[in-house]
Amino acid sequence: MPAAAPLPITPDDQAELRRWARSSQLPAVLVQRARILLLAADGVANTQIAERVGVSRPTVIACRRRYGRRGLAGLAGLPDRPRPGRPQTVRRARRAEILSVTLNLPPPRLGITHWSTRLLGRELGVSHDTVARVWREYGVKPWRAETFKFSTDPQLAAKVHDVVGLYLHPPERAVVLCVDEKSQIQALERTQPVRPVWPGRPEQRTHDYVRHGTTTLFAALEVATGRVIDQCAPRHRHTEFLAFLTQVAHAYPRRQLHVLCDNYATHKHPTVRAWLAKHPRIQLHFTPTSASWLNLVEVCFSIVERQALRRGDFASVTDLTTAITRFCAAWNEHCQPFAWTKPADEILAKLNRQTTSATEH
Repeated sequence: MPAAAPLPITPDDQAELRRWARSSQLPAVLVQRARILLLAADGVANTQIAERVGVSRPTVIACRRRYGRRGLAGLAGLPDRPRPGRPQTVRRARRAEILSVTLNLPPPRLGITHWSTRLLGRELGVSHDTVARVWREYGVKPWRAETFKFSTDPQLAAKVHDVVGLYLHPPERAVVLCVDEKSQIQALERTQPVRPVWPGRPEQRTHDYVRHGTTTLFAALEVATGRVIDQCAPRHRHTEFLAFLTQVAHAYPRRQLHVLCDNYATHKHPTVRAWLAKHPRIQLHFTPTSASWLNLVEVCFSIVERQALRRGDFASVTDLTTAITRFCAAWNEHCQPFAWTKPADEILAKLNRQTTSATEH
């Protein structure tokens, strides 16, 4: 089949369409339209686009026409043309009642924590489809729950400026290190051998396992290079933390060290403070309470968990620590720094916005 003429799309629009195509939050129809247009920009024929995306050829043609007439606004900013069908029959007052009940806790007599479309429909005497339409109209999702935590640190602003200042404007001829420990890493061995990935079948593993013990990973991330110093220990007391600090100090002899830590008690133990007093070239900086996400080493821990631990199979703690050490050594061979970009004032503007009500509905 001969290639079709590429659809002319500006570089800015192509970048935005690629973002849409990768998104897991946008409506599926926008993701679908983005994929159609990106293929059209590459000169793929309409029939082939329809086969790849899983739509009809007229849908591809209509999507191209939409973009040609109105650009990206024709895909997202403007509503679809009116379509035939039964007009909306739920009155505004009824929709307001459904929304009002949704935004309040269910009565104790029902014994539930949140509404579903069927439970609310039965309570109000409407169909669950009506409830679902109202929820979509107002963007209400009672089945979802997210977590939050406001920092109550009285020195919040000072600590944020201190930490972010070290990221964005590190002192000259000094090394900035992010230090923390990942405790209670379990050495789990599946009760049956893992079945590896196969064409048409993902990797499979049993749900049950044998637990062979735990270890704690101490890690220091060098902000400038992304290099990691690691050490595993059976516990995470101040003794182990001090031993790791000694290892870090030996790794950077005669260098001024600025070490970022969280507010864990072992980091402030009197023995640790006494050791730091004897080594004035090492200075500890603490993140605010409930804000350990400011510590870049948490990003490293997340990568270790996803790439080396979560799908690992360990017959002993020794196997577990060997896997961690091997991963960190491989990481250091190709390490790159994590670039911090957000200034302190912008973080503080969003950090403690303790919204108590919402009036947008």
